[in-house]
Amino acid sequence: MSTLRTRRARPPVALALPALLAVAFLLMPLIGILARTQWGEVGAHLTSPGVVEALRLSLLVSLWALGLSLLLGVPLAWLLARVEFRGKALVRSLVLLPMVLPPTVGGVALLLGFGRRGLLGPWLEGTFGLTLPFHTSGAVVAATFVAMPFLVISLEGALGGLKQSYEETAASLGSTPVRVFFTVTLPMVAPGLIAGAALTWARALGEFGATITFAGNLPGTTQTLPLQVYLLLQDEPEAATSVSLLLLAIAMAVLIGLRGRWTGTPLAGETAEPPAVPEKVPAPDGPPRPAGTAGTAGTAAGPGPAAGAPSAVVPVPVPPADGGRWPLHATLTGFNALTLDAEPGTTIAVVGENGAGKTTLLRALLGLTPRAHARLRLGDTDVTTLSPHQRQVAWVPQDGALFPHLSALSNTAYGLRARRVPRARARTEAQAWLDRLGVGHLAHRKPAELSGGQAQRVALARALAARPRLLLLDEPLAALDQTTRAHVRHTLRTHLAGFGGVCLIVTHDPVEALSLADRVLVLADGRTLQDAAPAEVTRHPRSPWVARMLGRNAWPGTASADGLLLAGGGRLVVAEALPEGAQALAIIAPEAVSVHRDRPGGSPRNVWPGTVREVTSVGSRLRVLVGSPQAPDLVAEITPEAAAELGIVDGAEVWTSVKATEVTLVRL
Repeated sequence: MSTLRTRRARPPVALALPALLAVAFLLMPLIGILARTQWGEVGAHLTSPGVVEALRLSLLVSLWALGLSLLLGVPLAWLLARVEFRGKALVRSLVLLPMVLPPTVGGVALLLGFGRRGLLGPWLEGTFGLTLPFHTSGAVVAATFVAMPFLVISLEGALGGLKQSYEETAASLGSTPVRVFFTVTLPMVAPGLIAGAALTWARALGEFGATITFAGNLPGTTQTLPLQVYLLLQDEPEAATSVSLLLLAIAMAVLIGLRGRWTGTPLAGETAEPPAVPEKVPAPDGPPRPAGTAGTAGTAAGPGPAAGAPSAVVPVPVPPADGGRWPLHATLTGFNALTLDAEPGTTIAVVGENGAGKTTLLRALLGLTPRAHARLRLGDTDVTTLSPHQRQVAWVPQDGALFPHLSALSNTAYGLRARRVPRARARTEAQAWLDRLGVGHLAHRKPAELSGGQAQRVALARALAARPRLLLLDEPLAALDQTTRAHVRHTLRTHLAGFGGVCLIVTHDPVEALSLADRVLVLADGRTLQDAAPAEVTRHPRSPWVARMLGRNAWPGTASADGLLLAGGGRLVVAEALPEGAQALAIIAPEAVSVHRDRPGGSPRNVWPGTVREVTSVGSRLRVLVGSPQAPDLVAEITPEAAAELGIVDGAEVWTSVKATEVTLVRL
């Protein structure tokens, strides 16, 4: 047993000793208070009239300071976390300044700013009859000045850690910025807000220096509990110790209650994953079956459907959201420079290598990125100048961005509620959409209780329920395993059949591109490289990346009298003649590549020696990557029996051959 137990590292003495001294240094004053407290007199000390009055005033001042900090600090934290502007570093420094400024200096600064002879004091007194110094309101201002930074810094950190895709998705569902802030942002950063509010209140409760300097020390008016401790030290040290013990207990209670949240340390169990329960996934043309059977991979972790609940998708086409049909016309400038036209009901797969501008295209259509600008017309409406929440363009990001604090039903109804649909009707429509996508029985579960496939279907239901005129899906199936992906792909194809708008799907999966889309848009450096039907893209891909995505070898080169001079070196003999100097892409299917242990004879005119660099399994066949000094890397597809006969393993020396008639040339 002891051999299985993780052995703890012994800290070096040079570090451990100073650390222990630091703990003792911090602990000694607290022990001093506890040792010097006359426990039998604590009750009498804390119930004396002066202490009770000071405690009442401290609670009043600290609560008002907390309210004022929330009113001013929450918007300020959001501004610092979400908006880029000139002078942002200076504003953040101003926020931090009260935390490092001596409190008495802060009190002097408040006097010079808000005092009767300060910059604003005469105006406040003459216009509103408001005098802050030596008044309870002055104590509130002083406490707010020193305590509000704790709220701002804590909340800014929470906002900075919140993925903006949640807020952007809410905007795409028709929610105004203010509604997004109160229904999505604040609920999701609630732990940071609560921690900041608790620290703010505790700091305001214990404020001393700025208060006595700016507001004075008037019993019943500005004499808070810390000021009472200061006075008691002169006449009744024992009572001062008892009151200090009270303030110490309050401070420790706040810190214990927060349990490190102000530092961003997660609570134990907060990040625990839900138990892995297989999701029953219906096959596209069959009854539900457990995921992971018949050699397939299991689904993402997450509870499956409730016992007895239907999991098959009802094959009902999606009706147009509000009875209309909306063709798309978009002209993009900036990083993306292209024109996009599509008729209602068209699904376009957007493909391209990383950095090609796929996600930038979607965000430009949403109006969410400065990298590209889209002149966008949906039907007869030009939405170019409209805000994202006014465009009726729904977006499903790769992770779905389901709001974790809402149930699946509330998530799906969110867009309808944002468009002022009555609550009962919105929930009825949302339930209908969940039923259509086969997850209606999960309506009351939170996103953390859903599997990957279930969550993606809820995200799709939410987008469709929002009555969009343009639907944007950013790799909606990328995070799913193969079994769930096939099912959700079938569901998506079924429910896009009657959609009255245009749908753009960003994908790296050739199966998705070919099975879901009416057109395939190939991007390269933000430009259109190819825009054609899937069959045309499959036969004549105009991009090496697309050809490889489709599982083909793609060699760019220049036509010559002897064939194709390859860009990577070497020559390829082809049957098709091209004008000399023409740029072309040679497409070679993996199954057209023959692999030999010895140099082949006969008809092949393209023969190269090489070394096996990688062997992978694709279904019932093997793909062999062969590197050669005389030609670019070549992928061949052979049977496992042929591989065994040839002795194909990593590092094996082989010969590859391709017939000239098996090479397809695509003019570039």
